[in-house]
Amino acid sequence: MTTVTEAIATAGALKSLADEGVSVWLDDLSRKRIASGNLADLIENRNVVGVTTNPSIFQAAIGSGEGYEEQLTDLAVRGVTVEEAVRMLTTADVRTAADILHSVYTASAGRDGRVSIEVDPRLAHRTQATVAEAKQLAWLVDRPNVMIKIPATEAGLPAITEVIGLGISVNVTLIFSLERYRAVMDAYLAGLEKARERGLDLSTIHSVASFFVSRVDSEIDKRLTALGTDEALALKGRAALANARLAYEAYEEAFASERWLALAGDRANKQRPLWASTGVKDPAYKDTLYVDELVAPGTVNTMPEATLNAVADHGEITGDTVTGGYAQAHADLAAVERLGISYDEVVQQLEDEGVAKFEAAWQELLDAVAKSLTNKGVDVR
Repeated sequence: MTTVTEAIATAGALKSLADEGVSVWLDDLSRKRIASGNLADLIENRNVVGVTTNPSIFQAAIGSGEGYEEQLTDLAVRGVTVEEAVRMLTTADVRTAADILHSVYTASAGRDGRVSIEVDPRLAHRTQATVAEAKQLAWLVDRPNVMIKIPATEAGLPAITEVIGLGISVNVTLIFSLERYRAVMDAYLAGLEKARERGLDLSTIHSVASFFVSRVDSEIDKRLTALGTDEALALKGRAALANARLAYEAYEEAFASERWLALAGDRANKQRPLWASTGVKDPAYKDTLYVDELVAPGTVNTMPEATLNAVADHGEITGDTVTGGYAQAHADLAAVERLGISYDEVVQQLEDEGVAKFEAAWQELLDAVAKSLTNKGVDVR
């Protein structure tokens, strides 16, 4: 556990983020993290007020087997299917984490204290199956502070509207493009309108829109490096921040509209932008780049633990680093386009790869659990 002295020494930048209106969420969860008291410690001493998960995170946690043996044995004795076992394992972790964060949820009137769990990534292009899975996950976790993650695919958009319309809070994930982000906000507003028609209390419905950051630089930087000109190389490391800043500009526009104001009058909550994929992938860049440079009120930054620790150690929070950069952001993305790098092509590629990576991680998780059940003498065919 962190000592009081250590907590004071490392709280500075993370507290500054909170003071600037940025909610710090942890992009990780495991049975070990829960049982060891680490999650509670991060909440108490590192300003963590939420948790996000995804198929890759669960694959790493449950695939290791650490902390899951007893529940796996019970599931094996019951003779459950592999898919049921995976859902029992993952929802158990999310339920416990939601309980640990419940006091944060209460203190923030539902804004924070949230734990996100994703629908089966294999359903990313099936609207009605996504809605059904979202309803099932909300029922299984059975905690008011759960958020169901739905990918921002074309099929995901109407699912977002329907799930929000049922009064279920949603974390929209895998957003890469500005056009798709605007469609996500539109889907959220449509969902709130449906919920209002059904007589639901809009103040209880919350949502975040997970806009992915580092993967944009990874792909565009690769293309800039291949061009190799001075102009191209000078643009490296600028596209992801530009994209995110313009997403915030779009957010400000959407939530100043007459349509939004009508919903706000019924106590609806804004769908906050959440910066995801904030771990720096290029070692040439400062490891807190996607935190220091994306500070804006009313946002969430979900960080892997390495990034969280880096921010605590040497993050530089200097106030709002987003809203004053819109003109430069437009110029940077335009400059990338002028070099022949298609923004639309890049963001579609990243969405396709994101869905595929989560599908692969989910299959690896299913395979690992199947092996565990088989080793315990259960026929999982």
